[in-house]
Amino acid sequence: MINEREIRTPVDLCLPGGRLNPDAVGWTRRPLHRANLRGWGRTKRWEYWGIVTPAHILGLVVSSLDYAGVHGLYLFDRVSGRETRVDATIPLDRTVRLPTRAGEGQVAMHAKNLTIKIDQSPTRTAITARSRGVEIDLVVPAVENHESLGVVVPWSTRLFQYTLKDLGRPVHGVLRVAGVEHPVDQGFAVLDHGRGRWPYSASWNWAAGAAPGRAIQLGGRWTDGTPSTENAVFLDGRLHKISEHLTWEYDRGNWRRPWRIHGERVDARFEPFHERVARTNLAVVASETHQCFGHFSGWATTDDGGRVDLDGLTGWAEEARNRW
Repeated sequence: MINEREIRTPVDLCLPGGRLNPDAVGWTRRPLHRANLRGWGRTKRWEYWGIVTPAHILGLVVSSLDYAGVHGLYLFDRVSGRETRVDATIPLDRTVRLPTRAGEGQVAMHAKNLTIKIDQSPTRTAITARSRGVEIDLVVPAVENHESLGVVVPWSTRLFQYTLKDLGRPVHGVLRVAGVEHPVDQGFAVLDHGRGRWPYSASWNWAAGAAPGRAIQLGGRWTDGTPSTENAVFLDGRLHKISEHLTWEYDRGNWRRPWRIHGERVDARFEPFHERVARTNLAVVASETHQCFGHFSGWATTDDGGRVDLDGLTGWAEEARNRW
């Protein structure tokens, strides 16, 4: 087990000169970090929303990687099995908006084939997106006493990442696909808010799942060798931090085989029903992501030793490898 410090008051991610603020290293139950990143080079900022409904799985990303804005919309029809993908890469994108604090302000991007706007306030987040044949109009209301996991991962004073994972938020609205309207009144939303300065080559695992009253957040690889983890179980909106590096077992030759993620306080099994593959190879810049959607089973323990049943949680588990 790792001794991780809980941060309870607002803090800047960086010192005035741009290096990591030592006081920012730790974890939070609500957004308390201000990502006052400065300068150019290895700086990455992104906002990702994953939304799961009985009929669809939606992913929206707005990101700035310094040299380019890399944005995307992904929609999976769970009934027909059809995938819709729209990607937009804008060199030296100066128009993308990404606020310094999670849950505040506007996230926005615009390209010829894709527009995404996310308006954030203390009471709700409104998500809209437009692309060929797809229109997204969703609202993610705030929930009283709902906690999220914020973590700063320090590789060095020059390279570090702040991530905030907000799981199991209710969502409602409408998806329009090829002129057909799909009301959304069930399901959940997950936010991945990231700000930091990364090494050139990096890999990570991420798993997230939710059901009414329960959620699981697990991460790996990118936190190895650091004093931080991004593991937690949520019960009735309360975060229970799992401060240990976990073992991830899965078959890279067959991503649809069951996964297992385990340690002293968690033993999660994940059964995929669909695999999304995303690859980019631009010589110096390259990425490959295998994101599997599926169902969880197993257990995790709360701070007082109680056991949370993970059976019935729906979500994803992924591996990403980047040269960026």
